[in-house]
Amino acid sequence: MDISSIKLYATHEHPCSYLKDRSATTIFVDPMLAMNGRIYSELSDFGFRRSGAHVYRPNCRSCQACIPVRIPVALFQPTRAQKRCLKRNQDVVTVLTDNINTDEHYALYESYIISRHADGDMYPPSRDQYEDFLSSEWGVTRYIELRHEGKLLGVAVSDRLDHGLSAIYTFFRPDEPSRSLGVLAVLRQIELAKAQNLPYVYLGYWIRDCDKMRYKNQYRPLDIFINNTWLTVG
Repeated sequence: MDISSIKLYATHEHPCSYLKDRSATTIFVDPMLAMNGRIYSELSDFGFRRSGAHVYRPNCRSCQACIPVRIPVALFQPTRAQKRCLKRNQDVVTVLTDNINTDEHYALYESYIISRHADGDMYPPSRDQYEDFLSSEWGVTRYIELRHEGKLLGVAVSDRLDHGLSAIYTFFRPDEPSRSLGVLAVLRQIELAKAQNLPYVYLGYWIRDCDKMRYKNQYRPLDIFINNTWLTVG
């Protein structure tokens, strides 16, 4: 299928979730499209992301702050802080699973949202929202558990694309700050991509002026999508 023939629908302007006092517009792929892993992979290469079963991309008239980014895993060089994170978490086991619709997983998500994102769109959390947002789609989604002595510390939702892994969302124990579990989740996905001979880990949108999105700039080198072209920086 030629992705240029895919129908796109735009939302009305709405308050931006990332930058205060700004409006945003989002384009969504036709929800009636028979989506599959190949089409989804091609769309990801043009800066689209997934939220639940919806594939979207920001399309704001007066703002270009949301920049798609990905890590070229063969070139990636961990910083000193990232090396310390890996060393500090040598006792954390990575477990792949196909299902997180359990009380254990939801309880972790709920505590994470309440602790870290009480000012965001996902607060207050609910089981229906959780299952819709972090659903498994088109046979490509895997859940990466981080466990220590059986205890669930964190979960990374990761989609396997034709040319990489797409880091959809990560939630983790808010009472383990010394472990830097968000960083660990990205580093473990880089390791998994290397093991599967996949060239990239897609991190979604980097937004320079948004504290919650700025962390993505810490992984170098980084590919950024500008004017429909991927450029490597750093």
